Amino acid sequence: MRKWFINVRTLNRYNKLCVLEQRKRRFPVRCTSSIVINSVDDKSISYRYFHTTYVKNKIVAFKLSDIGEGIREVVVKEWFVKVGDKVQQFDNICEVQSDKAAVTITSRYDGIVTRLYHEVDQTALVGHPLVDIDVENGSDEEDSSDSDTEVSNESPKPENQANQRVKVLTTPAVRRIAAQFKVDLSTINPTGRNGRILKEDVLSHLNMTADKSNEIPDMTTIQAISMPVSMAQARIEVVMEDKIVPVTGFTKAMVKSMTEAMKIPHFGFSDEYNVTKLVQSRESLKTIAQEKGVKLTYMPIIIKASSLALTAHPVLNSSLDSSCENLIYKAKHNIGVAMDTPNGLVVPVIKNVQQKSILEIARELNILQEKGLKGQLGLNDISGGTFTLSNIGIVGGTYAKPVILPPQVAIGALGKIQVLPRFNSQGDVVKAYILTVSWSADHRVVDGVTMAKFSNNLKMYLEDPYKLLLDI
Repeated sequence: MRKWFINVRTLNRYNKLCVLEQRKRRFPVRCTSSIVINSVDDKSISYRYFHTTYVKNKIVAFKLSDIGEGIREVVVKEWFVKVGDKVQQFDNICEVQSDKAAVTITSRYDGIVTRLYHEVDQTALVGHPLVDIDVENGSDEEDSSDSDTEVSNESPKPENQANQRVKVLTTPAVRRIAAQFKVDLSTINPTGRNGRILKEDVLSHLNMTADKSNEIPDMTTIQAISMPVSMAQARIEVVMEDKIVPVTGFTKAMVKSMTEAMKIPHFGFSDEYNVTKLVQSRESLKTIAQEKGVKLTYMPIIIKASSLALTAHPVLNSSLDSSCENLIYKAKHNIGVAMDTPNGLVVPVIKNVQQKSILEIARELNILQEKGLKGQLGLNDISGGTFTLSNIGIVGGTYAKPVILPPQVAIGALGKIQVLPRFNSQGDVVKAYILTVSWSADHRVVDGVTMAKFSNNLKMYLEDPYKLLLDI
């Protein structure tokens, strides 16, 4: 007996009665019913109403926390654990896809996974459980560490590494192909960069595991047999059925943003830029950029020139407040670039363009493009834009009518650069590189004259890159 916590009068005021010590371990003795003790005797203790117990492990429901940007639901894309796996704090639990970005969820507890609440491609709500974790009792482990140290040193238990699941690096499009053909991605030999599984790897794997129906037989070993041919007509009717697909991910974000965009009164403005000098300058600068490990396209130059034009016309880098009573002029030029990815159309943002050089913009654009192809764009990469450019010339096309992304007030669409005949200053027909540009602006804030002046300012920089160098 180490210590009494009660006396005859105060028994019912306390839950804990005393502390017993046995083999260097102390156990609290608790009261299991309301009783009355007439005396407290250290020598003879009645255990009729007392018992000792260890603190049992408890199961904690690991809930999906708020990941910001007003997101209320996500789609589970991949589980990194299964029932029975042991996890520690900051271990990856799963990867979820919101309507804006892919996010990896990590554990906040040490314990064993006892339940998964969702299957892959099912929707999980913020604030609802993702998994149940049987939380380990760290205090009991510490108490028993003294008595078990000698045994653990003599016979350590090897970890079963076979049960540990390795995260597979690939794109959602490849995962859909693997799910369609029921292929385990961990069994496929990756050939992509950094161990990434490509679409060709999955198709090659399927071809190797298929039967030999694709083999071409040796024609020399086949004997032709004459068969009577009867004239018959067969008609095959293909039954087509409608398919219902839920709107999730980036498609759901596009539905919301475009619905809000249609409330804005748009007006359009288009023009042609003669970028012959820009093409020549870019060819010489491309070699210098490659020596520094940067891929230089026309886009970083156009982004920087747009930032200089925004400095001269700041109203195009503004936004209306929610009540449409105040105009907020943005100090930073956060220019978004529309990009086609396996997950759909996204608009990653290059921030503080006004403070960056063309080479720095090109390097950051290369990083964002690589993230987009891998489906690894985060919320910080696609939020905070103040002005947007869309390069439709990559997929073809000249003129377009781009739609403004609220709360921005302007957007530009760049067509493909074409080689066309044009008259020079002497009246001779020469070969010229022509870039077509289409602008859309919020007519509540921007008038046609302002949009035309902005376009002419940008045109000056792109048609004569030396003027661009003077203003950088």
